[in-house]
Amino acid sequence: MPEKNPVQSAERIFEILETLVKNGAMGLTELSAGLGLNKSTVHRLLNSLAVMGYVRQDPATGKYLSTFKIVELAGRLLGRIDILSVAHRHLEELMKQTHETVHFVQREGCNIVYIDKVESEANSIRMVSHIGLLQPMFCTAVGKAILAELPDEEIRSVWKRSGVRKLTPNTIVDFGGLMREIEKIRRNGYALDNEENEVGVRCIAASVLNFSGKTDNAFSISAPLSRMSDGRVRELSAHVLATKRAISRELGYRGAL
Repeated sequence: MPEKNPVQSAERIFEILETLVKNGAMGLTELSAGLGLNKSTVHRLLNSLAVMGYVRQDPATGKYLSTFKIVELAGRLLGRIDILSVAHRHLEELMKQTHETVHFVQREGCNIVYIDKVESEANSIRMVSHIGLLQPMFCTAVGKAILAELPDEEIRSVWKRSGVRKLTPNTIVDFGGLMREIEKIRRNGYALDNEENEVGVRCIAASVLNFSGKTDNAFSISAPLSRMSDGRVRELSAHVLATKRAISRELGYRGAL
């Protein structure tokens, strides 16, 4: 006999699917007991899921398994996410909160490329950065923020391929020094560029994480040294971390930040 409440049926269908995804192959009796439903109800809903292609029954064991159709759906959804459209409004809000220029970058091998920029409306000094600008990862706040999300061996590989050299008196040119910076970034959640790439400019940056916890992107606040004292950096860090959480959540990341 069909259930009278279609919403309840939909809820139970998703409970079955989520249980199979979490636990792997399960028999009808095991599923029924685990969900607290009678076997006839579970059997009918399993048949519906099988017809739609979300579940299959192993002919050898009689157990039910989830298929990869749900992965296909997730892939299509993720393919429609335009990271710039997600990030841009958060960058605009960050600029309004801090009155400083905000950048958004993407990793390109050992470098980062600027793919968005929100210029400060309040300050007359303009940053020389521009969309399309390519910079090394090892000496930029955004680059180091991305590096901090990588395994140490991958950081070493990037370092070896980067043609490390002093761009300013503050550029870090020994790997041990970089790794000490990386440890700070991992503790604090944000990275700093203390005039390492350009004399007179200081930046604070954070990576953003996607649904899988990986990152190829980061954003930064950049300003002349005169407006980036240690106290100002501490103040800006709260805004940076809040923006990191907001963008990462919207990209599907559900871990701790």
